[in-house]
Amino acid sequence: MPPSTMIRAMTTAVGISALAGAAQLGTGYGLGIFSWLPTVRGVDEAAWLASLAWTVWISATSVVAGTLAAERVALPTVAMPPVSRVLWRSVLSLAAAFGGLIVGALTALPARVAQPASTSAPHLIVGGYAIAGVLVGLFVALAAVNARPIAANVLVTVAWMWLLAVVARVDTLAGRGEVTVAQLGVWQVTSGGPWFHSIYLPGAALATGSAVLIGAFAAWPAAHRGSGLTAIALSGAAGPAMVAAAYLLAAPVLEDVRPEQLSAHLVAPYAVLAGLIGSVLVALLTRTRRSSQSSSVARRPDNHKPAELSAAKAKIASDPV
Repeated sequence: MPPSTMIRAMTTAVGISALAGAAQLGTGYGLGIFSWLPTVRGVDEAAWLASLAWTVWISATSVVAGTLAAERVALPTVAMPPVSRVLWRSVLSLAAAFGGLIVGALTALPARVAQPASTSAPHLIVGGYAIAGVLVGLFVALAAVNARPIAANVLVTVAWMWLLAVVARVDTLAGRGEVTVAQLGVWQVTSGGPWFHSIYLPGAALATGSAVLIGAFAAWPAAHRGSGLTAIALSGAAGPAMVAAAYLLAAPVLEDVRPEQLSAHLVAPYAVLAGLIGSVLVALLTRTRRSSQSSSVARRPDNHKPAELSAAKAKIASDPV
């Protein structure tokens, strides 16, 4: 690969990752989806935890976006030896991770005004969470750049998370007018339940149902393109796993959290399983279809043998002795 192409690809990885992080943060700050500003009535801790989850999520998705964009800019890597291809894509992922570090600066600086009871140095905590998100994104990016079904699932999940956040924010402002942040991947449709123990049932149904649909929808085109069955089957867990990782890092111990936050934390692992179910179903259907196609191809020569044999006999009969 020419050095100019390599430099252009790595520059793209850094630039797109930084741009994706800045764009997502600008959208979130502008719409009030997350915020570090102190609030009243004791909801500052809820806003703090939700904003931490968004920080991890944005850092991770920015790295994935930068890696995938850079891989598209580079020359085709199909002709590369497998080891060289993996090493090159790892370089692109590291370059994207470097660009994703901008999320740390763009969150740590405004987080200095936050007043959570859990820490006296919020900017350092937020910066650390941004770096943790970059590491999560680096791992997912390496998988996504080598498996197209995983990349498709992550991209569709990102679009769904932001659509849901905007809808939840608009619903909050229009219906109740309260200045609250939006939970990652959660829309509290009703204010009174129904609840099952600590799980908000409408939110759980929305999270798991969307994970199943996205898992199947994102895997289906890859199945028709001939992608590997293993990548197809595992792809459904990629996007929900990033959400679950963001929640796990934001609140490893579920103490003193609001009910809707507790529900979101508890439902996130089940969403991973739900997404996996969707992609596994597509993988099973794909295997069945490919097996039937292989069987039909294998039987095709046998179907022609009688006709070929009859033609040979007719030729022998017509030939003069």
